Amino acid sequence: MKIDFRVYLITDRRLCPGGDILGTVEKALDGGIRAVQLREKDLSGGELFRLAEKMRRITAAYGARLFINDRADVAVAAGADGVHLGVGSLPPRAARRLIGARAAIGCSAHNAGELRDAEAGGADFVTFGPVYRTPSKAPFGEPVGIPALASACRSAGIPVFALGGVGPETLDEVARAGSFGVALVSAIVAAADPRAAASTLTGYFARGRRLAETEREGAP
Repeated sequence: MKIDFRVYLITDRRLCPGGDILGTVEKALDGGIRAVQLREKDLSGGELFRLAEKMRRITAAYGARLFINDRADVAVAAGADGVHLGVGSLPPRAARRLIGARAAIGCSAHNAGELRDAEAGGADFVTFGPVYRTPSKAPFGEPVGIPALASACRSAGIPVFALGGVGPETLDEVARAGSFGVALVSAIVAAADPRAAASTLTGYFARGRRLAETEREGAP
């Protein structure tokens, strides 16, 4: 599957106003988001599946990709587009046997070694970080920083999404480091206006694409 999205929204219903994750995601989709990772790790398998079914209907209405965190079985059962695997999850090759060749696999990586393992295992893209300090990624240790992100982007043969403390104010910096896109939670999920927040983020990459196309057309 071609990875053609640049902003990868990761859910956390505990950060949503009123806990309305479905309403929040729908607003984000209306703002231009085209890839969502359902990451509600405290839910049981049955609860996650029921939420995934609802999320699938919403994302499908917008032509957006749906990924399920860690649970390849729920991804298959809900008709999701792929699965996102943590370092301690199933290896990508094993997950591929469950979800099939047409689905996409994302993997989390926090250092160069984990990135290499993910790519060698058949991942289609990785999230790399935390790039900046953020409470949600504190368990993974100190931020990796921009130099490590830039090195990862140079060495990887698959798209690298900057993760951890990323928001509108850091887009230029992670883009200069070579990041294919950004993966984020609170910048949209906890925003007072998720639609506007999503539009700002997706608009940034759309402007970059249009600029690149203009430069190519003007090249001799």
